[in-house]
Amino acid sequence: MLELNRRNLFKLTATLAGTFMAGKTLSTTAMAAEANFTPSEKTPLLLNFNENSLGMAQSAKQAVLKSLDGAFRYPDAARAQLIEAIAKKFALKSSQVVLGNGSSEVIQAAVEAFSHKAQKARQAVQLIVPDPTFNYAELYASAIGIEVVKVPLVKESLALDLVQMKSKAQAFKGLSIVYICNPNNPTATIADAKVLSDWFNQKSTHTVFIVDEAYAEFVTDKSFRSAVENVKAGSNHIVVTRTFSKIYAMAGLRIGYGLTDERTAKLLNDFVSIDNTNTAGAVAALASLNDDLFFEKSLQSTNLARKIVTDALDELGLKYLPSQANFIFHEIKGEHQTYKDRMAKAHVFVGREFAPDVGYNRMTLGTPQEMRAFVEVLKSFRQKGWI
Repeated sequence: MLELNRRNLFKLTATLAGTFMAGKTLSTTAMAAEANFTPSEKTPLLLNFNENSLGMAQSAKQAVLKSLDGAFRYPDAARAQLIEAIAKKFALKSSQVVLGNGSSEVIQAAVEAFSHKAQKARQAVQLIVPDPTFNYAELYASAIGIEVVKVPLVKESLALDLVQMKSKAQAFKGLSIVYICNPNNPTATIADAKVLSDWFNQKSTHTVFIVDEAYAEFVTDKSFRSAVENVKAGSNHIVVTRTFSKIYAMAGLRIGYGLTDERTAKLLNDFVSIDNTNTAGAVAALASLNDDLFFEKSLQSTNLARKIVTDALDELGLKYLPSQANFIFHEIKGEHQTYKDRMAKAHVFVGREFAPDVGYNRMTLGTPQEMRAFVEVLKSFRQKGWI
């Protein structure tokens, strides 16, 4: 059985069905009328890496094509324009933006920069993370010998246990780097805004935060509060990371960024690669940032895809967490690997299980027609007594 991961994904040469007409707002009726999609060996349904299978905006593709004639030049000008545009979008200074080769590079730079600064001051350092969560901060910390403290999610709700995370930081005699993914990956749920905001506002010199908001643009819950607001208010102990991989469907072009205070940005920029941005990625990101129509299209597509899936899960009596991202964390009855293998035989590649919270699968929300195809497969599993 073929087990897909990001390292062998390139072996699949298929292009997924599910594109939308460019330049038109997607209504529910229009999306419902899209042609059916049937997964096959040549066109498998990839629902395992939280990619946006809507594909890049036409404006982004055109920007890339237009940039090719000048691709023999270094990307400094395009990079500077993108930084300026990001700063303007969030009403910050350009000197508060750290551009990365994906937000993962900014996360790595923050872990290394904060650790290096603490070690120079002869401080002990620890990284505090929820468990489970996106594990790149953990991997980067472990690689440089930083202790990683994992705090399990709250039972039943699977929410971030911010109280316990704060307790671990307060009990530590040294610098605590706190990583918070909001919405969290793999649960797709958001943190308690008041508890998190209160913690931010305490401004301890012994605690710094990396707030990963890769999926923030998908959030519809009005209680959500972005940590960017804290940065705008002058906080100097918070780095917020965002990406063009998700809402803007640019995972392959590797453009992400961090937002923080000027001094911290300068520190982080010493830990990112000097040449971490290519011209194509920069101009595509700039075009996407200015394409409000595509942004709305992407959000509408995901919202409809989510409803298609949750309606089916409700019908089948399978539990799921309230998703505020482009993926959903839902219950699996039976042995998880068997479920994945059976899905793979149907040419549907779903996400994995995340210990210690077993019995759930993280599944990407593809286009609406892709999710209808998934639902058909899922319902066929029920008919066979597999779920």
